[in-house]
Amino acid sequence: MVMTRTLVIRGFDDEVHARLGRLANESGTSINSIVRDAVDKWLKGKSVIPKKHYLVIYSDNDSIIGLIKSMEALAKEAKLVRCFCGSPDSKTTKQLTKLDWYDGTSRPYPYPTNTNIPTSHQELIPRYQHQIPHKPLSPSKLKTLDVLKYAEKGMKNIVKIAKNEQVCCLDFVVNDIANSSLSEALTVERAYDNERIAGIMVCLYKTENLLASEIKDLIELLEIHDQIFIVKDHEVYKLHITKENVHKLFLN
Repeated sequence: MVMTRTLVIRGFDDEVHARLGRLANESGTSINSIVRDAVDKWLKGKSVIPKKHYLVIYSDNDSIIGLIKSMEALAKEAKLVRCFCGSPDSKTTKQLTKLDWYDGTSRPYPYPTNTNIPTSHQELIPRYQHQIPHKPLSPSKLKTLDVLKYAEKGMKNIVKIAKNEQVCCLDFVVNDIANSSLSEALTVERAYDNERIAGIMVCLYKTENLLASEIKDLIELLEIHDQIFIVKDHEVYKLHITKENVHKLFLN
């Protein structure tokens, strides 16, 4: 036998109650049924585990490190498993490790990074090799790398440590893949989108890698994510992408 309980709803004035009464009569049901149905739908929505896939675009390390510090507090408050994948010698990895985020990056890391080298002195890269702790693959070997298989190893590490809990995962690997080919990075993005993990997956790209890519790949990248954000200094902008007709160019 199911026991029922009386639910007292505060804030319902006479006008709202009267409107509900009219709607109930017109639909041949009762106010109790309407309220119960609304509560059931709300509870059902709350029981669905969120699996979000976000895109963050940034241009400099200072901006993204500022964002990381803000996300640290919010992820802790939400009791999310904090994790990331990225180059072992990047400033973002050092910051996240300092904050005790779990590093799920598969080792050895195959992609080169020049984060410690001034962009105006790229020709001096050999002089800086001793500062780079990992040994990236040569360009020829990188071309034969199974990008999807490599990325899946990192995701398996994340899933294992999460133990069915929701995560806040920051992925910088896709940016390093896009440095060579955004098209290859999209194979990873499609996998993330098709097999989402519980919580928030944030894919982070530098503007220089995206602006050097083909428009068709860039559009797919934007469309495959639930939401798009651009980070500038300590400010975050939300970007909306809609497909439009050419006549919109001539409207006021």
